[in-house]
Amino acid sequence: MKTTRLIIVAVGGQGNLLSSRVLGEAALEAGVPVRMSEIHGMAQRGGVVESALVFGDARSSIISDGEADVLLGFEPSETLRALKKCHAGTVVITNMSPMPPFTAAIGKGVYPDLDHLKQLIRAKTGKLIAFDSTALAKQAGNVMSNNMVLLGALVATGTLPVNADDVKAAIGRTVKANMVELNQKAFDLGFAAAKAAA
Repeated sequence: MKTTRLIIVAVGGQGNLLSSRVLGEAALEAGVPVRMSEIHGMAQRGGVVESALVFGDARSSIISDGEADVLLGFEPSETLRALKKCHAGTVVITNMSPMPPFTAAIGKGVYPDLDHLKQLIRAKTGKLIAFDSTALAKQAGNVMSNNMVLLGALVATGTLPVNADDVKAAIGRTVKANMVELNQKAFDLGFAAAKAAA
């Protein structure tokens, strides 16, 4: 089976780890071998959280620089920071709603210009899907469902060996029962947004 390497980057509290768990469950549902690893960093203080998932035949969950086939970014500057993991054919899906770090918020740092950020990503990768997933999460009924919007967009690209039904079933098994419908709606909104952008 072809190996697909996925990196997910987010700021602590954005739901990266739940997204990884849902994808892992979906892969098991589909009978696809998957390996996962996580780097938590300073997640509780708004720092980066990075997950690596390797689908298919692989011996390790480590994704070295230049090896990621897909990069999913929950925050634009974190997506840019993870660009070193990509190669010329990498598919990048990113939220364009920024969460400036504390240093930028108090004027001690500068947040990157979003248009320039997109240009940099496009110049180094194969495809970019960039949209305001936070707005779609609000439309779904809860801004905390942003992670499911992004999963929907990710699955819509067809880059992973799991389909929408696998992932929606995994959402049903993984999130709290009273949040399943909202999260599946968020997934559908992200899926539709990525299809419209293609």
